Amino acid sequence: MLGGISLWQLAILLVIVVLLFGTKKLRNLGGDLGGAVKGFKKAMNEDPKEEEKKLENDADFAETDKAEANKQAKEEPKADK
Repeated sequence: MLGGISLWQLAILLVIVVLLFGTKKLRNLGGDLGGAVKGFKKAMNEDPKEEEKKLENDADFAETDKAEANKQAKEEPKADK
């Protein structure tokens, strides 16, 4: 069974891991790992065209923000030091 590892050895190993890390930390680790796997699967299933559209929209917003910042900088009077 499993390369010479018996059920008793697995049980003892599980008890040692729980004693070392605690159930709360293991539960958080499991939740984080599950969330990471879910996010990875979602990213792998996304349509590449949707990603390109998102990047184009982000670029449009960046250009708009730069133009607005330049406009505001010109309108604000400079304070004397």
